[in-house]
Amino acid sequence: SVGDGANDVSMIQVADTGVGISGQEGMQAVMASDFAISQFRHLRKLLLVHGHWCYTRLTNMVLYFFYKNVAYVNLLFWYQFFCGFSGTSMTDYWILILFNLLFTSVPPIIYGVLDKDVSAEILMQLPQLY
Repeated sequence: SVGDGANDVSMIQVADTGVGISGQEGMQAVMASDFAISQFRHLRKLLLVHGHWCYTRLTNMVLYFFYKNVAYVNLLFWYQFFCGFSGTSMTDYWILILFNLLFTSVPPIIYGVLDKDVSAEILMQLPQLY
């Protein structure tokens, strides 16, 4: 939903994603929104460009986390298989924390900053890519 006045605050809070447009009516709708833009003409770029990039980044991150966890659980399974399912710990806790810290925080940050599968100009020209 798109709101630009004080009466639209409840509409923005109920919506899945609220976009507030700052204007002469005040800043209440902007403060209650998820995204704030200064003019209505910026809505097209917000939806088509940033929406596309956000969607592709989220889907790739879900796949990344799924495969990361599958790889770790597969490693644990084979370790327990060769240890006769004795329940012994494969790694120390600090190694597990370091594994999750490195493979859960660093790649999503790098991927989120650097990934742009299609340029902004092409996304603006071809809205069906959204």
